[in-house]
Parts: sequence; C-alpha cells; structure tokens
Amino acid sequence: MSREGAGTPLVAEVIRDRLCFAILFSRPKSSSNVHYFSIDNELEYENFYADFGPLNLAMVYRYCCKINKKLKSITMMRKKIIHFTGPDQRKQANAAFLVGCYMVIYLGKTPEDAYRILMFGDAAYIPFRDAAYGSCNFFITLLDCFYAVKKAMQYGFFNFNSFNLDEYEYYEKAENGDLNWIIPDRFLAFCGPHSRTRLESGYHQHSPEAYIPYFKNHNVTTVIRLNKRMYDAKRFTNAGFDHYDLFFADGSTPTDAIVKEFLDICENAEGAIAVHCKAGLGRTGTLIACYIMKHYRMTATETIAWVRICRPGSVIGPQQQFLMMKQASLWIEGDYFRQKLRGQENGKHRAAVSKLLLAVDDISINGVENQDKQEPELYSDDDEINGVTQGDRLRALKSRRQSKTNAIPLTCSLAVLTSALCSIVIWWIVCDYILPILLFCLDGLRTQ
Repeated sequence: MSREGAGTPLVAEVIRDRLCFAILFSRPKSSSNVHYFSIDNELEYENFYADFGPLNLAMVYRYCCKINKKLKSITMMRKKIIHFTGPDQRKQANAAFLVGCYMVIYLGKTPEDAYRILMFGDAAYIPFRDAAYGSCNFFITLLDCFYAVKKAMQYGFFNFNSFNLDEYEYYEKAENGDLNWIIPDRFLAFCGPHSRTRLESGYHQHSPEAYIPYFKNHNVTTVIRLNKRMYDAKRFTNAGFDHYDLFFADGSTPTDAIVKEFLDICENAEGAIAVHCKAGLGRTGTLIACYIMKHYRMTATETIAWVRICRPGSVIGPQQQFLMMKQASLWIEGDYFRQKLRGQENGKHRAAVSKLLLAVDDISINGVENQDKQEPELYSDDDEINGVTQGDRLRALKSRRQSKTNAIPLTCSLAVLTSALCSIVIWWIVCDYILPILLFCLDGLRTQ
C-alpha cells in the first residue's frame, strides 16, 4: 500500500509503481505521472432481481485485456495506472473481483494473496447473493471467486489465450440460444427449448432444431432435460443425440436418485453434455455443480462462484444449501471413483466402474444413510402462479434486459445521425442565407 499524496486515501499496489487499485469518493484527475480509470459504468452486471455479481467471464476477459493494453502502452510507460471505483458498494465488489482475477490469472498470485492485497485501509466488500426474489441467507465471497478462477485454470476450464469473446457474447444472448459452456467440451448449460421458435411473453423460445447445428459442431452428444416436456425428445434423438429426462420441480433440489442418475449419465457420455431446465439456471446449475464437486473436489462455494461466472444467475435459493450439504459425500464418491478408475486399464471399463459406485450411495460423514431430504419447494412446475414459474420469470427478465441493451447502440447511432443532419442544415442556412446578407452589408459599408 502507498499514498499518492497528503490527504488522499490509501491505494493498494497490485504491481509495484505501475498498477494500483483505489476506492475514491470523488472522481480524480489524471496527471503527467498518474493515469486514473474506472470500469464502474463500462462493465456492469445485468441483474435479475437483487443479485449484482460477480461479473461474467467475458467481462473478466475484457478487463484483463484493458489492463494489459494500458501496461504496454507507450504513452503510459512512465505513468502509474490506478483503477479506481466509487462509493457504490456493489460496484466496489465487482471492481475488486476484476482486479483479483487479474492478479490470479496474469500475475500468478494465490487467491489468498490477491484477497489480502485488496483488503487495504478500511476496505470491506459486500458478498454476492443469488438471483432469487426476496431475502437471501447464503452468500459467496471474493475469496470464493478467486479460488474458483484459480482452480478453473488448473483444471483447464478456460484458457484466456484461446478464449472466444465473440462467440461467448453472441450465444449467451437470449435471441441466439442463451447458452454458456461451464466446462469447455464437456458441459453446456442452455435455456430449455420449446416446440417451435418464437418470441412469447417477453422471452425468446427456440426449437430443438435451432440448437442442433451448434451442438453437432461442438461435439455435443447428450441432452439432459430437467423440466417438464415442452418439446418431443425425438427431435433430438432422431438427429443422433442421446436424450434423458430427469425432472424435478422448478426452484427445488434434486433427490439423491436424480443426482446419481445424472452423474452416471455424464460419466458414461462420450462427448459433451448439454443440460437445460426452463431458464437453464437453477436446476441446471445445481446438477452440473454436483459433477464438478465430485470430479474436481471443488468446494460448494467455489463451484457456485465458477458456475455463476460462466452463467450469471445460476444456482438459486435452497439449491445453494443443498450443494453445501452434498459437498462431503460427493467428495467421498469422487475419491472412490478415481481410485477404482486408476485400477482399470486406460479407462476401458468405465461403465463397470460406475456400477461399483452403487455402494457409495449410502455413505455419509457420520455413517448415517443418506436420505432424500427435500427443502420446501419455493416454486413448482405444477403449482404455478398465473401459469408462470420462476424459470419463466428469469427467462423473461433476461430477454427483455438484453433486448433493451441491444437497442442502445441503435439509439446512439440515431442521435449521432440527427446531430450530423442538424449541423448540415445549420451550415446550409448560414452559407445560403446569412452569409450573403453579411457580405452585402459589408460591401455597402465599403461603398460609403
């Protein structure tokens, strides 16, 4: 930490004498040796309800590129670069999230070191919450997010050198399919298809055929549906995909039987697996998180953080506590799975190994058999309010929000065009009417 001058707040040094992070309550002015910048109004989280972060993978990528460009800029070679954020606590948390991710990804900092650097002066960051409507009693912290990013790098969940920003931002839009890779080439989360493609009740609906070309181009072999049937599964199976139904109610948690069947399907699938519920957020994120926890031994909070960085809004309400409850047993199952798999030759008998895991289903920390302890259902596909479930509302919010965002560039373009036309008209009036009159008057004065 260092001071920029008398009376100024403390700033955290990210790179000694080159890059700093500061929380300021008034906008500073850059000077000959200091360059200030902020992303508070540039990289903004698109919330569903009261959720406000963390920012998605595309924004992390954009931020890291911005920092690297500034550090390499010839005009800033001798300047100290200070990323500052304002008094809004939500924006402070997201700004600190980006700085911490940069330290972990590009500077090789441990999650703890990155977090320690950000805890300067009186800095305190509010934790992130879920996308559910109403109060929240479960949070993930900046440190959870940094651990998630670090482990995602270690396990090859993403590579910034090959990250396709254009593809991510195109397909995550509701009108283009609303899909995100959680683990590249392995798990794809997407919005539930309908019988036909159309725009209805504020959100985009896509038929199975709308996804098939993308799935085939990205080696997706398996589709898992978690919500009630809204399309005929044969439209996927006739195109060569395996299709499974594992329904459980919107906003609820899966039974142990559903978790086991989901894991068995995924462990035996040859290619990538596309998972969906209605919005592709709650139920979808929860089961993919179970796989990550089992096979990569990530904690529940790290896993929730990573799934949300890939697909904001994932894992909702009681699903968060459910993952916390399942962490220990999933870790044990994962250890057992890997031990058995190592005993097989080149993984040829992976299907047989899955059968051996039947005995693991009854394992728990205290030696008590696991039971299907369902949390009270907040929403249900059967018990709908005016025919609209939580998934419907989340999809509608996302569609309307993105449609509004997409309209902004057009509005700006029209404003610029209007301004240009006005300028031309004014110049024409000046040249054709006012200028001749002025010249006539000047000529009259010279004659006198």
